[in-house]
Amino acid sequence: MKARFKPTVLFIICLIAISSCSRKKNTFLSRNVHAVTAEYNALYNGYIALEQGRTSLNASYEDDYWEVLPIERMQIDEDVILPGQSKNENFTRAEEKAAKAIQKHSINIESKEYNPQMDEAYLLLGKARYFDQRFVPALEAFNYILYKYPASDKINQAKVWREKTNIRLENDELAIKNLKRLLRQEDLEGQDLADATSMLAQAYINTKSLDSAVTQLEIAANATKSNDERGRYRFIQGQLYNKLGYKDSANIVFDAVIALNRKTPRMYMISAHLEKIKNFDYNNGDKLLLAELLEDLETNRENRPFLDKIYHVIGTHYLKNQSVELASRYFNKSLQTNTRDQKLKARNYEILGDMTFDKRLYADAGAYYDSTMANLKLNSKPYRIIKRKRDNLEDVIYYEGIAKVTDSILSLANLSEAEKLTYFEKYVIDLKEKAKAEEKKQEALKRNAGLATVNNQVGNKAPGLGGAGVPGKSAGFYFYNPTTVAFGKNEFLKVWGDRPLEDNWRWSNKAQSSGGNTAGTTGEIAANASEEQRFNPQFYISKIPSDTKVIDSILKERNYAYYQLGLIYKEKFKEYNLAKNKFQELLQSNPEERLVLPSKYNLYKIYDILGENDEATIAKTDIVATYPKSRYAAILTNPDTVDSKDENSPSTLYENVYDIHLAQDYETVIAQSEEHIITFDGEPIVPKFELLKATALGRLYGFEDYRKAINYIAVTYANTPEGQQAQRMANDMLPKLESKEFVNDSVSDHFKVIFKFNRAKTDKIETFKTTLDEVLKNVRYYKLKSSVDVYDTNTTFVVVHGLQNAQVAKTFRQILLDEDAKKIKAPFFVVSSKNYQILQIHKNLDTYLSLNNP
Repeated sequence: MKARFKPTVLFIICLIAISSCSRKKNTFLSRNVHAVTAEYNALYNGYIALEQGRTSLNASYEDDYWEVLPIERMQIDEDVILPGQSKNENFTRAEEKAAKAIQKHSINIESKEYNPQMDEAYLLLGKARYFDQRFVPALEAFNYILYKYPASDKINQAKVWREKTNIRLENDELAIKNLKRLLRQEDLEGQDLADATSMLAQAYINTKSLDSAVTQLEIAANATKSNDERGRYRFIQGQLYNKLGYKDSANIVFDAVIALNRKTPRMYMISAHLEKIKNFDYNNGDKLLLAELLEDLETNRENRPFLDKIYHVIGTHYLKNQSVELASRYFNKSLQTNTRDQKLKARNYEILGDMTFDKRLYADAGAYYDSTMANLKLNSKPYRIIKRKRDNLEDVIYYEGIAKVTDSILSLANLSEAEKLTYFEKYVIDLKEKAKAEEKKQEALKRNAGLATVNNQVGNKAPGLGGAGVPGKSAGFYFYNPTTVAFGKNEFLKVWGDRPLEDNWRWSNKAQSSGGNTAGTTGEIAANASEEQRFNPQFYISKIPSDTKVIDSILKERNYAYYQLGLIYKEKFKEYNLAKNKFQELLQSNPEERLVLPSKYNLYKIYDILGENDEATIAKTDIVATYPKSRYAAILTNPDTVDSKDENSPSTLYENVYDIHLAQDYETVIAQSEEHIITFDGEPIVPKFELLKATALGRLYGFEDYRKAINYIAVTYANTPEGQQAQRMANDMLPKLESKEFVNDSVSDHFKVIFKFNRAKTDKIETFKTTLDEVLKNVRYYKLKSSVDVYDTNTTFVVVHGLQNAQVAKTFRQILLDEDAKKIKAPFFVVSSKNYQILQIHKNLDTYLSLNNP
């Protein structure tokens, strides 16, 4: 009996178990089996995956302490994710587990859910989508909870998460409205209250309502159960107080962050200390106490990961106390930590650049600004500001380089033979010492090569290398660090000048500029010398110019550099004392006559600005007495009657010449441009005249003359907008115009009829043009027009435009009325628009006619 009973009981139990797993029956057993299975299987594993994803998200996120921190640590990726893809596999797994719980354990009977864990499943589904940055699907999941489970114990959480998603979708006003209603209608406590008020604060921050955000953060900080969150909320509160200008309130909040100590991430505590230091009142505060705090922050071993920021704040502290050398040391120490904070790097480099600029070391300042730009986002507003600073330094670096080199050469040329020998004997001794030191260094490197290889294989990283490396590459490789690359470029330019990438680049005739210093020039000579010559003082002495013409040429170059530097210091940098010194030095060195009057006038203006009235009066009297008919004398004697647009002003004269250019009188354009270039030498209008002259040369004499003129402008006025435009033309446009080969007319759909005239017969050309225009008005089916184009010094074309067929163009007279055809008896030839351009550029009309009329 017992043997028969056991299988029957077992069968009944199995039947009950199977029936209890049905999702179509609302029974006590069915509800609880599915609820427990969902909670401790799919949802449990889903929340583990979600937490792992959040941990990895936080680990990869870098807070930007230069801005107000976001409430939630989450990096928004702008990359587009295709359907089926995910930013993080953990969130995909969490979403799959939530979906599995819904699909296998939902007891949805007659549109009513009987499994109490389904609201939790949809909440997990929404969170997984939210952290995977799929905000619209996440919003759907949260809205489903609000619609389907209004009595759920998770309803308030769902409402908060819905508004978090709205904030991510930039629906801040809607989020504020909904969160305020939630706080008004529900008596939230604990973490729910903290989450709701913190998100409301974020919405207020986004809408620039900072005072309202502060209030909500106070509630959130008091309500949260997490010290990590409390430290973050307090710190953000302090940042907002600083933004609002309430430094005392900010310091109180920062003290609350510091009091949390190890209960919250140390970064918040260190940052709170640094923000308090930035708020320090240097007029009334205890400077001794501040110095002790700075020393404690610097020497505390626990603060080593944050030394980059600590050194920067200490540098700022010394800078405010006018301790420039100490400040410079700490900014450099901040950089030497190889910080990953690109904004901090950029700020350090910018401050060092400004400090160097104040010392008038413009080349070094330019190098610092280059490094600043390397650490800023391309084309961002800070990048553009620094780029403008750097561009303003181009001219002064260039001319300072010329001035230094020419001054050095002239000073060497003026030494006696004995003095030259003594100078270069010392230089050779220094070279030998450097060569020995380099030899020892190379030997040490060879000895350590094996050890370095082993260390690299093991994965060790050399100290001082790293930070800004390329992922997957050795962080110490030179070209992976934009800072070292920028420094290297500047060092190369100092020693070698601006040289093209080509063979034998080290040859002295390859240099494109004279920038650099004496050591750089001498170093270049030494680099190109043989081993015997390199350590022979007489070799260097032989390189010093002795010919009078060469020395005069160098003197002229130096004087012109002085004049340009005087203008740059005066106009761009407002460094009036520096400008005054340059103009005075120029006038004392017997400059060319063309530089004397402009220099004296600029000196007068500087004296007037500096309030040196006696010197200004002397300069004015000198100009009026010595150059009574000059434009400058007219300005000084009648300042109220001389208009900037008078007939003698550079801009008016340029406009006049440009009008002549439009009238195609190119010989006059060239002559007047040359005259004005001499008259206004050194003024900003000169490159404009040069460019206008180059265009006239090209239109009159052809491609070769045009190319020479453009290359001259690109080299001579390299640091002006016109010079840069000429360089772009030389690089991009001239190669396209270089070909003289005519194209096949059969591939063209625009043709011109050309009547050729002797350019001297202007009356005949005008009469013919008038007749032609009358005739063209009567042509049917074609809309034709004419123009007069200068070809060269002897030839002018009258051109008919608007023909789109070669055969029609060749039989031009046949499309005219019979009576009109009799009026147009001059011979003509036909050319496609493309070939007309070629013969105008290269002045090869005879070649074209011989090809088309064999």
